[in-house]
Amino acid sequence: MKTNKAQVSMEYMMIVGFVAVITIPLVLIYYAYSSDTSDQINANQVDQVAKKIVDAAESVYYLGEPSQTTIKVYIPNNVVQATIGNREVFFKIKTKSGISDIVQVSSVDIGGALPATSGIHYITIKATETQVLTSYT
Repeated sequence: MKTNKAQVSMEYMMIVGFVAVITIPLVLIYYAYSSDTSDQINANQVDQVAKKIVDAAESVYYLGEPSQTTIKVYIPNNVVQATIGNREVFFKIKTKSGISDIVQVSSVDIGGALPATSGIHYITIKATETQVLTSYT
């Protein structure tokens, strides 16, 4: 009778051990994949913001001087720096592997300020005689 109880206990411990051996690597793979996906989503969001700013700046510039538009953008929380000038919109973002640069080049001269803080921002894009100026709230 005692050998049956010991055998059942040993089999139970083997099953629990086997499940633990399978489950722990799967959890680690999930977390690694999840953080990589999060970095990629944030990079894509910042790239879309930069494209939206460049498209709006080119549109306003070709419409002429009194033209202006306001766009609503979401800046994710991993943006370290945001600059605009020399015909490009430039963002630095922090990822798991380090700092990455996202740049969108414009065909028009563009200048002004961009937000580097996370959240929803309204960016006003205004045409002047020689360039396009941006400001945000």
